[in-house]
Amino acid sequence: MMEKTYTRRSFLKRFLSLSFGSMIAASGGYVYAKYIEPNRLDIVRQTIHASNLPASFDGMKIVQFSDIHLGLSYHLPHLEKLIDTMNALHPDIVLFTGDLIDIPNEYQHANEVAPILKRIQAPLGKYSIYGNHDHGGYGTELYRNIMQQADFKLLMNDVQKIQLVDQTYIHICGLDDVMLGKPEYSKTLNQLQRNVFSIAMVHEPDVAVKVANYEVDLQLSGHSHGGQIQIPFYGPLITPPFGTVYSEGFYEVGESNMQLYVNRGLGTTRLPFRFLATPEVTVFTLRKKEK
Repeated sequence: MMEKTYTRRSFLKRFLSLSFGSMIAASGGYVYAKYIEPNRLDIVRQTIHASNLPASFDGMKIVQFSDIHLGLSYHLPHLEKLIDTMNALHPDIVLFTGDLIDIPNEYQHANEVAPILKRIQAPLGKYSIYGNHDHGGYGTELYRNIMQQADFKLLMNDVQKIQLVDQTYIHICGLDDVMLGKPEYSKTLNQLQRNVFSIAMVHEPDVAVKVANYEVDLQLSGHSHGGQIQIPFYGPLITPPFGTVYSEGFYEVGESNMQLYVNRGLGTTRLPFRFLATPEVTVFTLRKKEK
């Protein structure tokens, strides 16, 4: 019964996808969806209030970017322009939540990526995690090498302490990719403490229901691309596995009301289109909340 239901749902989504493609082609929306919206960029500004945030971290800025997918519709000139835009935001910390190259073993310019990413400036550090495309296409070692050469700390089931000169600190942790990696929830997230503000980087957003069982204040994810193609009054047309429940923006998850933010990403995959799912970079300002 469930198999039949899934097949019908898949058929409906494919039918809607084809119908939507025909619609935008006939209306001129094809040009917008392929050439205009994928080249736009939203700078989304959010404020995170937390009572367990040290006063010395009040006002600090974290920039999240995600899902570049180099090789399909996103190319090195786009990446260079992105880095200039991000540096102009003057972030304290930069976080990349996965999917750097769309098909790693077919990408011809991998050796040019690290020098561009290395230009990102963040005095308190640059951190990244694996997405499913980073492991796919024999990309595991390639991605690790690129991020290390770019001075990113790659967090694979790791917890990192971000400490200031006054010895106050917060935690940033990263889980391995859910689809193609081996995320270790308990081993990683049990290291977090209720009285220490913590951010968990997890590529796929829907596992927030598991992450919310630990002492995580904020989960940052990507993966869904905001649906990449949205239909007015319907929402995302097709979302990937583990990105169907939480597709974009802010949510509160679990009994702890853990905050989850899903970044729409920058590039495209499968189809080189974006419609009502504008690429984004997110700027989070941390604020101390009085108890």
